[in-house]
Amino acid sequence: MLADWGVSIRRACKVLPFDTSSYHYKSRRTDPAAIKKRIKAICETHVRYGYRRVYHILRREGWVVNAKKVYRLYRELGLQLRNKTPKRRVKAKLREDRAPAVRHNDVWAMDFAHDQLATGRKLRILTVVDTFSRFSPVIDARFSYRGEDVVATLDRTCRKVGYPKTIRVDNGSEFVSRDMDLWAYQRGVTLDFSRPGKPTDNAFIEAFNSKLRSECVNTHWFLSLEDACEKLHRWRRHYNEERPHSAIGNIPPIMLANPTGATSPPDPDQAGNSRPERSKVG
Repeated sequence: MLADWGVSIRRACKVLPFDTSSYHYKSRRTDPAAIKKRIKAICETHVRYGYRRVYHILRREGWVVNAKKVYRLYRELGLQLRNKTPKRRVKAKLREDRAPAVRHNDVWAMDFAHDQLATGRKLRILTVVDTFSRFSPVIDARFSYRGEDVVATLDRTCRKVGYPKTIRVDNGSEFVSRDMDLWAYQRGVTLDFSRPGKPTDNAFIEAFNSKLRSECVNTHWFLSLEDACEKLHRWRRHYNEERPHSAIGNIPPIMLANPTGATSPPDPDQAGNSRPERSKVG
């Protein structure tokens, strides 16, 4: 209209009608990349800070921003805090997005499977699998398992095959125990906890336990704890060294874990390590 009719801005806005202040308005919105970077840096340093605390830090540093914008950017970055976390879980992974494992011993997944002896006595089977190579470093059966037992089994196993950077676990009492957290802290291992009620957060171990159940547990009677350990150990070696795995190109996991062709290390409980008496009596 301004070009075609040669009228002033004020007259054109009056005819349309359109407010002249809207015509002259220029957005003052700034690029959020810088403030996003600062928010992320604050949260990486202070893991338990919510958006309100982050907002006050930004204001103190001189950022011209209101709480609602901080909240929006905080959510876009996926930094929402979990409402409840156990105390002293210093090695818990609470914020970062999960990245796929890129090498052997990068990420392990761990859980329990359950079965019973032929006599009806219950068994708990600790299962561990490497999410990159699908190699299983240990399968350990006991009548009962506590946090200190998990620590003992892991430490014995890690001394033979190396320590992982991260272990994915659920929120079972054995995994959230102080013994487990202290062990992870001392060994530099991060515990990546699944969300409650979300077994798909630890899908690798769920798939491994399914194979263990269908190919070993459901096809054998376990006559005693020693018999169960021997049969589980034999199946684990078959799984690691002979069984083709479709997810890694139909090769055995040992070929991805040890390209040199070395066989899997002996099972800790099969190599002369005695099991604590307390575990045998439940």
